[in-house]
Amino acid sequence: MFLLYAVFVGFCAYLVLRTLTAEIKPGVRQTMEETLVDMSNFIALVVADDVRHGTLQQSRYPQLFRRFGEHESQASIWGMEKLNAAKRIYITDANGIVILDSDGTDVGKDYSRWNDVYLTLRGQYGARSTKLDDNDESSTVMYIAAPIKDGDEIIGSVTVAKANSAMQPFIERAKSRLIMWGIALGLLALLIGALISWRITKALDRLTDYAERAIDGDKVAPPQFRVFYEYGDLAQVIDRMRHQLEGKNYAERYVQSLTHELKSPIAAIRGASEILQTKPKPDSQQRFLANIEHETTRLHLLIERMLNLSAVEKQQVIENSQLFSMNDACKQALRVFEGECIKRNIALTAELATSYQIRGDELLMQQAIINLLQNAIEFSEEGGEISLSCEAMDNKLAVKVFNRGAAIPEFALDKLNQRFFSLPRPSTGKKSTGLGLNFVNEVAQLHGATLDIANFNDGVLATILLSKLHTKNT
Repeated sequence: MFLLYAVFVGFCAYLVLRTLTAEIKPGVRQTMEETLVDMSNFIALVVADDVRHGTLQQSRYPQLFRRFGEHESQASIWGMEKLNAAKRIYITDANGIVILDSDGTDVGKDYSRWNDVYLTLRGQYGARSTKLDDNDESSTVMYIAAPIKDGDEIIGSVTVAKANSAMQPFIERAKSRLIMWGIALGLLALLIGALISWRITKALDRLTDYAERAIDGDKVAPPQFRVFYEYGDLAQVIDRMRHQLEGKNYAERYVQSLTHELKSPIAAIRGASEILQTKPKPDSQQRFLANIEHETTRLHLLIERMLNLSAVEKQQVIENSQLFSMNDACKQALRVFEGECIKRNIALTAELATSYQIRGDELLMQQAIINLLQNAIEFSEEGGEISLSCEAMDNKLAVKVFNRGAAIPEFALDKLNQRFFSLPRPSTGKKSTGLGLNFVNEVAQLHGATLDIANFNDGVLATILLSKLHTKNT
């Protein structure tokens, strides 16, 4: 777009400069011609009486005209020194014979064939331009004549001559200034065009980056534009379209995932129900009834977690963001598992000596910490150790849950945040819904944080790293 604009500006500048520079020379010469017309008519009025009475040679005009031809001007016109270019005045009678010449060289010669004299004596506008040197284009001299009248009768002519070279410095200066300003304005126009093109390109880059991040599934708000508001409108339209497409895709993915995960417990319930219909022995009936209750509980937990996860995944930003104490969120999460840890003889400790505040959704963050603690407890054996801590590092806050116990297999480390991925619990050998860590990861992203799970010092360390620590109260 900028290249097209540059070509257009350059072409227009060329046409305008070419036209204007071509008009400078004739424009200046027309001005000089008008001056010569006025001068010749004035002289014709002054010498009319002497020409009519035949006393021109005895008058003072021959001496005055000769002095005019020899006079050296000293003047500064618009910052330029006036040049003594060729200038001349001559007068003819009614037959075109020169009767007075400021040069004093052509008195008595017949000028009736020159256009200035020929046309003037016939009542027309007489003018001509003649080269002093046939090989030099700049040696032209302009001759402008006016009639000398006795009443309505033309009795002679007055011609005033001026070399065109006298105006050439002004013409050249006007051309150079015009070209200089034309180039300057052209460059300014190109600079402005380049700036506008750069801003448009940057705006397009922001839109492209937003679209690419949206394709990657990042929760990012549409860019704002203060100057190119049309791009802001386009970004809002893209955002609405993205939400609609995400809602449709999410619904399809949600139904597919839920259907897939519901198959196993439903199949187990159906199998147990079919066996119970055959009226097995009482001990077998009790076992199958327990299976139905277990699978029903599993169905309820699966649906509840799927609903919680769907609510978080559909959020682009935290709607009710406010400052809250991370200590309070951690303490609430710890209370949930105090009884279970005592029952299983699991040491649950916390390092929360300093209270840090962050901005976000306290309930979501609290639920995320609960999920991490629950996951740690499920993988802990009798007499295990679990610790929860908050630690500030370079204006970042790390919430850590450490579980001393068996390490996570290497093949599973990169899959822990995936939906429905789960490892068998040591105590029961059964898998969970596989939605807990995925929920924690979504909550972390909403808060501009990251979730990292790794093997560490004879155990497993899960870390939520928040990038913005707002305040600290001791």
